[in-house]
Amino acid sequence: MSIYNKVKDACKEKGTTVNALEEKLNFARSSIYKWNVHNPSVDKLMAVAKELNKPIEYFLDDTTRTIQ
Repeated sequence: MSIYNKVKDACKEKGTTVNALEEKLNFARSSIYKWNVHNPSVDKLMAVAKELNKPIEYFLDDTTRTIQ
């Protein structure tokens, strides 16, 4: 699952939207959506994790990858 999808799910759990989160954190509009393709900076991801009350590992853990 992408970081964006995890942020979206965490927002839903908290009863907010990704757009509202971006606005609250003073991020550019749709910047979190771009995390589907590009990895965020650590400081941005930390801000999101703190605001959503999730450990940063929640967003980084990719259980869909297979280890060979």
